Amino acid sequence: MASPVRVRRLTEQEGQKLQRIVRRGSTSWVRIRRAMMLLASSDDTPVPAIAQLVQPDEDTVRNVIHRFNEMGLACLDPRWAVGRPRLLSIEDENFVVETATTRPTALGKPFTRWSIRKLADHLQRNIARPMRIGREALRCLLIRRGISFQRTKTWKESPDPDFDTKLDRIEFALTERPDRTFALDEFGPLGIRPTAGSCWAPKVRPERLPATYRRTHGITYFHGCYSVGDDQLWGVVRRRKGIDHTWAALRSIRATRPDGAPIYVILDNMSAHLNWRIRR
Repeated sequence: MASPVRVRRLTEQEGQKLQRIVRRGSTSWVRIRRAMMLLASSDDTPVPAIAQLVQPDEDTVRNVIHRFNEMGLACLDPRWAVGRPRLLSIEDENFVVETATTRPTALGKPFTRWSIRKLADHLQRNIARPMRIGREALRCLLIRRGISFQRTKTWKESPDPDFDTKLDRIEFALTERPDRTFALDEFGPLGIRPTAGSCWAPKVRPERLPATYRRTHGITYFHGCYSVGDDQLWGVVRRRKGIDHTWAALRSIRATRPDGAPIYVILDNMSAHLNWRIRR
């Protein structure tokens, strides 16, 4: 009959360390449980009783005891599985990021932007440096490296050669003369415009929405004036946009400062603002 499994005789240092781990606790619950197993076995507690006390499997208790007898207190530290080895090195990940941030046309591809499927297929079929990487792993790699799918934004720059000079004048009026600075602009036409939607529908001819090229019911514009110093906005709704309405808006601005001293009006270069009366 085989002898029961129990730990060898503990040294004084080993016993003190095991008791210190159990009493004071540890950062790892695994170390505490294993220390309890070893202390209980040193008191001639059988393996089934230790399993009921600490709630592991009996084979786990026997393995911990055998490992302690072989390697000492080093058995307290768990040996976690390292998992699957890395398929991509740091250099490979850098190459993936470089490829993702390069336009496909520069690599001889007949499209202008990468998708996850196209990028993974390109990396796998790359003759110079083929890589085995799935779509989900590629998506996680790009997110981890701070690469996201972005749409191109457009912007417009003024072709006016005096743009900086005018901008300096505007900043001077806003900072040095706010009580005598006004802004004038028009907004419109205010009309019902068709907005295209999306939904699931049978594959038939889609419903057409007429564009508003012919506004048979007229159009509506809002002429607004804003006083920077007073922080007040006023305006009027007109049926059209024209020089006479802009002239009326400027007169309403002058009416707020009837002293005849210079005022500053910020407006764009729309054709209705370039009349000789307005420029004068």
